[in-house]
Amino acid sequence: MFDQLSDKLDRALHVLKGRGQITEINVAETLKEVRRALLDADVNYKIAKDFTQSVKEKALGQQVLTSLQPGQLMVKIVKDELTELMGGSAQELTLSGSPAVVLLSGLQGSGKTTFAGKLALYLKTKKSKKPLLVGCDVYRPAAIDQLHILGEQIGVAVYSNKDSKDPVAIAQEGIAYAKTHGHNVVIVDTAGRLAVDQQMMDEIALIHKNTTPSETLFVVDAMTGQDAVNTAKAFHDVLQFGGVVLTKLDGDTRGGAAISIKSVVNKPIKFIGTGEKMEAIDVFYPERMADRILGMGDVISLVERAQDQFDQEQARKIQKKIAKNTFGFDDFLTQIQQIKKMGSMKDLMGMIPGVGKALKGIDIDDDAFKYVEAMIHSMTPMERSQPHKIDLNRKKRIAKGSGRTLEEVNALMKQFEQMSKMMKMMQGGGAKKMMQMMGGMPPGFPGAMGPK
Repeated sequence: MFDQLSDKLDRALHVLKGRGQITEINVAETLKEVRRALLDADVNYKIAKDFTQSVKEKALGQQVLTSLQPGQLMVKIVKDELTELMGGSAQELTLSGSPAVVLLSGLQGSGKTTFAGKLALYLKTKKSKKPLLVGCDVYRPAAIDQLHILGEQIGVAVYSNKDSKDPVAIAQEGIAYAKTHGHNVVIVDTAGRLAVDQQMMDEIALIHKNTTPSETLFVVDAMTGQDAVNTAKAFHDVLQFGGVVLTKLDGDTRGGAAISIKSVVNKPIKFIGTGEKMEAIDVFYPERMADRILGMGDVISLVERAQDQFDQEQARKIQKKIAKNTFGFDDFLTQIQQIKKMGSMKDLMGMIPGVGKALKGIDIDDDAFKYVEAMIHSMTPMERSQPHKIDLNRKKRIAKGSGRTLEEVNALMKQFEQMSKMMKMMQGGGAKKMMQMMGGMPPGFPGAMGPK
């Protein structure tokens, strides 16, 4: 997401990043290009116009023209305005009541049911809640089946009543079930339509009235662009929802919805969906998103994802093995599995400042590590624990067993050796030496094994 917008904003601000003479005229020209970039990203015209006007007023008011670093100051103003446009700061879910009821609304195909599962997992693992999923889509039995499958997958209870065609009654039954079974949060998944119609609006309004939710979320597919904003307005007129959820932000979307929606309905984006996995849900941080749009990366979110997968006991074991020089391929495999749980590789790389731009146009497969895993799985237990004993004949057997080439096996061995040395240096505080060694691709990095 935002790749095209990031490129266009970068080009628009390039002249103000210390290159060329800074004048009021080229500030105006730059902001004209910024406005054009926003419009190309499917941002509402009035919002784009007001945004550039606000940036211009603040830029001239802060003496950008006479600043020692006019380009940097201009970028900061653009970033601050983008942050404010998208909501200013992250907003928490409102969970009050016993149980707290979260009502999900949105069109069919927006990803409501999948998000319901993701939210339940988020509340269970990160907020220590005991959620209950309630299926109220009486028109699509597959939606209720999907909810049960997701509930089983994440270990969360699901309430449904396929014999009933009354979504209001099902929602009330679900809340009663939650009270008697110790669930402190109820997530109600409602029916959607292919387009906004009066019957759907009447039904969701009736469910809302009879369940009195502490939080009502509007779930929208970011791929629909400006239509997402128009749909949000139609739902808000009926429901007065408390927040927006943008799904499929990992897809080929221009990002206009994320930038426009807060201004149109004056409600914050609370969550974003960043992939197909159940863990692929993030709290929406406007400032971090503004950083990513301007090519500054999002190191904080990257660290938070890493911490979510960080196993302290496992880390201590790894540390001891490194100290004793017994770090093997089984340990390496464990590290790969933890990285894979953090999300899509392209999304992770985009969080590192400068890397997203460097990888523009390069397709990073989420299964990029599968060749490395195949080679490790082709090793014997002895070879995994004692890599130094892998001779030429063993390498040939590993290559044949994994369907890879001898050159790829050699590359893996070399990268594993380099990584082991780097980890050893980090233990000894040799971070500077480690950085000098990182001339090539990191071990297991997509592309390190060649174009495949």
